[in-house]
Amino acid sequence: MSDHLRGPSDAPVPTVRSADLSEFAHLRTVEEASDRILAESGIGPFAEDGPADHLSVALAVFVAGDPAVGVVSLVPVDGHAHVEQLSVLPDHGRRGIGRALMETAIEWAADSGYTELTLTTYRDVPFNGPFYRTLGFEQVADPGPELAAIRAHERDAGNDDFGPRIAMRKVLRPPG
Repeated sequence: MSDHLRGPSDAPVPTVRSADLSEFAHLRTVEEASDRILAESGIGPFAEDGPADHLSVALAVFVAGDPAVGVVSLVPVDGHAHVEQLSVLPDHGRRGIGRALMETAIEWAADSGYTELTLTTYRDVPFNGPFYRTLGFEQVADPGPELAAIRAHERDAGNDDFGPRIAMRKVLRPPG
């Protein structure tokens, strides 16, 4: 899907494809490695996902590369597609992989009939809130009950201790 894109390093972006169930253990490794980037910014550590983590209940999971060097997973929240996780291996960062994964997620959600794509993120971390704004995401002023519950869970888990977190949405098409 995206092997023609180039990131800041001008290295080719690996092809984005649907993940295979057999890759899920490796994808957890990609997520954990990506979390180290946040740790270097003073964010974390994070609680581990349980055995029935988000990959097993996802609407869609896309990866970049084979083996995967990046992953985005989407789950249902308030009747919308929601980015549960976007992760890129640190040594593959700044190459456009996260953007290619997000563009694939946006395209998939729109093609699947969703009117919005939502996510939660750190407002001020450059590769979080500001990055998503470049993709057309805006802060949510009126989260639905499930998105509000996600934010409450994040606050209860202490994630807001590392900096302001926000819910964001990209309108894919008007409802109706």
